[in-house]
Amino acid sequence: MGFRDFLPKNAQDSTDLVNGKADQSNVYSVEPKDSSSVEQDDRKVTEEYQSGVKKTEGMALVWTRGSLIGAYIGVYLVFFFTSLQSQTTNNLTTYVYSSFYSAPLVTTASIMSSIIGGVLKLPIAKMIDVWGRAEGYLVMVGLTVIGLILMATCKSPEQYAAAQVLYWVGYDGISYILDVFIADTSSLRNRALMFAFSTSPYICNTFAGPALAQAFYNPLVANSGPGWEWAFGAFAFIIAGVCAPLSVIMIYYQRKAEKLGVYKRDTSGRTTWLQAAKYWFIEWDVIGIILISAGFVLFLLPFSIANYGLNTWHSAEIIVMIIVGGLTLIAFGLYEKYLAPKCFIPWELLNDRTVLGACILAASLYVSFYCWDLYFYAYLQVVFGLSVKEAGYLSNTYNIGSCFWSIIVGILVRWTNRFKWLAMSAAPLMMLGAGLMIHFRQPDVNIGYVVMCQIFIAFAGGTLVICEQMAVMAAASHQHVAVMLAFVGLFSSVGGAIGDAIAGAIWTNTLPKALEAALPDNLKYMTNTLYLSTTTQLSYDFGTPERTAIIEAYGVAQRRMCIAATCVLVIAWASIFIWKDIRVDKKRQVKGVVIG
Repeated sequence: MGFRDFLPKNAQDSTDLVNGKADQSNVYSVEPKDSSSVEQDDRKVTEEYQSGVKKTEGMALVWTRGSLIGAYIGVYLVFFFTSLQSQTTNNLTTYVYSSFYSAPLVTTASIMSSIIGGVLKLPIAKMIDVWGRAEGYLVMVGLTVIGLILMATCKSPEQYAAAQVLYWVGYDGISYILDVFIADTSSLRNRALMFAFSTSPYICNTFAGPALAQAFYNPLVANSGPGWEWAFGAFAFIIAGVCAPLSVIMIYYQRKAEKLGVYKRDTSGRTTWLQAAKYWFIEWDVIGIILISAGFVLFLLPFSIANYGLNTWHSAEIIVMIIVGGLTLIAFGLYEKYLAPKCFIPWELLNDRTVLGACILAASLYVSFYCWDLYFYAYLQVVFGLSVKEAGYLSNTYNIGSCFWSIIVGILVRWTNRFKWLAMSAAPLMMLGAGLMIHFRQPDVNIGYVVMCQIFIAFAGGTLVICEQMAVMAAASHQHVAVMLAFVGLFSSVGGAIGDAIAGAIWTNTLPKALEAALPDNLKYMTNTLYLSTTTQLSYDFGTPERTAIIEAYGVAQRRMCIAATCVLVIAWASIFIWKDIRVDKKRQVKGVVIG
């Protein structure tokens, strides 16, 4: 891997590039193009692209190698501290809800966060394509900070859940925009490796996050730490400070590109408010965004509502929302194909078998993952008696393994120039790991076997996530990379919401009944109290009738969750077969000073 510097080494100023004085033979080596590649003028932005994409190209054309390195240091710092914050606060979420005696609300809040965060990636993609990467990035940072402040000051579980949704929109938006930034500034051949680079902070933060969470709040020790509220409040200020340098770099070089004439603002001749409104209405494909957003929300919201009661799936409200949501999604497809004056997602990409297969893979992987992961942390504490820190370490085995292995995957993609064979190899390993969990995710099994299953799933997951992203990007041009990443991210979020819903349904339908059956007759009245609060469950010592019954009930619920997770992976493996075997060295997408 190397930095492809489009400025000559002895360039006196960026204006040499603008004026065409640079010796192009000494600037870069272009990876081979396929027959469908369009010749590009490497001294100016691609005029047919949208404004936000042209800003990014202009930035890459005028900055230097040192600026690129500085930007990637900024990217790494943002990923490092956002992952540290996520690892810390995620380990405290259960206790936040338990403090309000609303532990089951974890499922509903998680579902809503997944749905809204995933759906909003689509308008975010349009925003950064039309408006700019830097501008969208600043908006997402603002939402994240506001969400953290609101979570730190909440007084009820409903307030916390609402703040969590706002926070996740911003958090997911930051990660997504930085992924797009990496795609903007790296060649397709090296992109898998750069994506792996962005996730590497999770390796060390997997250990630091749980330890920091325990320092803020330890439920096993009275009056330990300042409390979970301070964790959210402290990170609100940390995230704001860490995200600032990268935004300064992006804005500075975007303006420099405009000043040097590499990028010119579009002049449409609009003179009235009505003309401007009509232009942006078409440019943003407002109807398409509303249809797909409303469709997914209406289709997935019943999964959350139904988990509040056990007998609501047959109600008219649930049925109507599912039907209307499905019809709205169908309407979106028809509108984009036949009526949209400017398609949000080009129809040929929606119809591409590689894109379709990658999206199905993303959804099925996240359905499977969240089926077994949602209550895994509580299971480790209740069944094995692990501390906050120890449970955090073990539950994050997936993060450690997948982030480490994704670096190997990036190297293999660069070396072989292909990614489909890696996905085909990883899918059976994922099924093996999930299948073994059915037997080993039980109270009387050595915890080492649980770790073994996690390692299998981690290596397979690290491979498949990178490959699905590479698949959608390889099928598109630079103009549509942001939308494609948003689209596959949407399917991941939808899959996560469905997986959460399945896990929540199994939990609410299994744990109370299994707990009541396992409790002695004189303690059955405690079923609801024990079910609602993880803190209460942990208050009973091992060997007591209450703790023994709780452990037995957890085993029943976990087994059913793992069975569901394994069944879904059959779809994941099948979806890879329909991909095209695309060579990443045959397609050029970016220009300027990039990692190539």
